[in-house]
Amino acid sequence: MALPGVGLSAMAEVSRKGRRKRAVPVAAISGASVPCAMPAEKAPLLSLSPAAFCEFLAAHSIRRFHLVWNETAGCVEASHEALSPIARWLETESPDFDRHEGLFVQVAPQTGVLQSAVVHRTCRGQGAGGVRYWHYDDLEGFLRDGLRLSKGMTHKNALAGLWWGGGKGVMARQTGDAGASRLRMYEEYGEFVTSLKGCYVTAEDVGTSVEDMAAIFTRTRFTTCIPPGLGGSGNPSVPTARGVIRGMEAALSHLEMGSLAGKTVALQGLGHVGEPLLGFLVEKGVSRIIGTDTDSRCVEEVREKHSGRGTVLELSTVPRGDLGVLAERADIVSPCAVGAILNPESIPAISARIVCGAANNQLAEPARDGAALWERGIVYVPDFLVNRMGIVTCADESFGYDDGESIERHLGDEWPSGIFRVTLEVLARARETGSSPDRVALEMAEKLSFEPHPIWGHRPVRIIREVVRSGWAR
Repeated sequence: MALPGVGLSAMAEVSRKGRRKRAVPVAAISGASVPCAMPAEKAPLLSLSPAAFCEFLAAHSIRRFHLVWNETAGCVEASHEALSPIARWLETESPDFDRHEGLFVQVAPQTGVLQSAVVHRTCRGQGAGGVRYWHYDDLEGFLRDGLRLSKGMTHKNALAGLWWGGGKGVMARQTGDAGASRLRMYEEYGEFVTSLKGCYVTAEDVGTSVEDMAAIFTRTRFTTCIPPGLGGSGNPSVPTARGVIRGMEAALSHLEMGSLAGKTVALQGLGHVGEPLLGFLVEKGVSRIIGTDTDSRCVEEVREKHSGRGTVLELSTVPRGDLGVLAERADIVSPCAVGAILNPESIPAISARIVCGAANNQLAEPARDGAALWERGIVYVPDFLVNRMGIVTCADESFGYDDGESIERHLGDEWPSGIFRVTLEVLARARETGSSPDRVALEMAEKLSFEPHPIWGHRPVRIIREVVRSGWAR
């Protein structure tokens, strides 16, 4: 059964996934939210490509929509009846949904790009996290990425001691006008962020550059990572790489394996974070680095920049999805590309004692895959613990610049909340309790994430309610 009003390409995609059960009737409320309904079968909408989903929205005259958690009713409310099956999927079938306070989505008015802002938990303050510009095969992948990344930001910000909650932006490649201006696309995202009244603060992420952030900044004040010439902190990749180094050093200390000097590191991803990370590893005296990336030009640039500095570099270009580098004989494996690469297929092949990298959401299924690493005696340093320095720099940017002490304490040996000390604490607790490090770190972060902001309390959730009441989705 095709969905009413869906274009031909979208209808074809839905039909391949089978027929939908008849949905429970739900009354629409003009300009408000659709009340909660009984659970339904997984929505065929989720199988649509982002482009086909945009066709569906156009057919239903929907330019913006929201999916908001109703704490009182204990369910997700959709702004439009046509989207209520997605709300039911979030409640009943999505393992990545964790009572996210709000998912806001728009088809950009001029460029037609599918854009979102996902806010997870904002007890500590505004949902903060970068905007990712990425390719997604279907709507489910688009939504899942926003859900997982925003939840990860909640834990990252809490464990770093920042008074921010978790948020993330996602934009889908291959949507909109192929000839549309990139500048205008990011300007429209800035306008979108402004329309959310400050419940979400955006920043740079995969697929987005400092120049893109400058475009966003022309349309909203709720952003960070803007160019230094405009008073911002710029690209956060270098401080992020420094944080990963500290996590590696803590793991080596925990295992009594000495320093990084003389070690072999397998590095997946040589881009924004991977390249400076490789440079720091060379400075630390690492004897051998096995590095891979899908971009041949990137590989050659890294080889040219860092060869001849005393470290053996074995760098190669691999096809997208190739995880062979994780199985290399090394002391440390460092995932610095995409997430969900630690799974039942890749984990059994890992020979390294330590996994520590910058990629977000490295565990495909955290409970399962964290336990699998632990059972194999592999020390996994949780990504949301060590890759914090990007968002730390963003938070620092918001409050002006001092002599750097507020940044350096995260990277030093002494501060109890710094990366080195927290990593040691997490690994020590894991050894004492028999729980995997990701579980220990998650429990610590979850507890911290519910602490209310000392001045504003849980204000962002009130902002979300106001956005909904204002008829934003109209």
